[in-house]
Amino acid sequence: LLSLTRAAGAGGMRQATRELVKAYIHGLDSAAVDDVFELLAWNQGIGYFSSEIGPSALFQAYKTIKNMEKQGRERGEICGVLKENSAKRTRTSGCDESFSH
Repeated sequence: LLSLTRAAGAGGMRQATRELVKAYIHGLDSAAVDDVFELLAWNQGIGYFSSEIGPSALFQAYKTIKNMEKQGRERGEICGVLKENSAKRTRTSGCDESFSH
């Protein structure tokens, strides 16, 4: 989580996305990530959150996790989607927002 928040705070959304995916794959509870985004909005301001974090691949990955959990999907399936989307972003040099499951 520390690496995720440091990268996001510094504007490194691609690195923050990688950190989120790694942390989730290794068992991070999504409720902890809820707190991270709440604190980012609080500390950086809603304007920054809306313009920089909201449209980022980082937030898209987070929404993928939350939406799939809400649908009752298994963690393994969610991890597979995150890895697949991560690979797509790498192949396209980060030009598209692939986290739209």
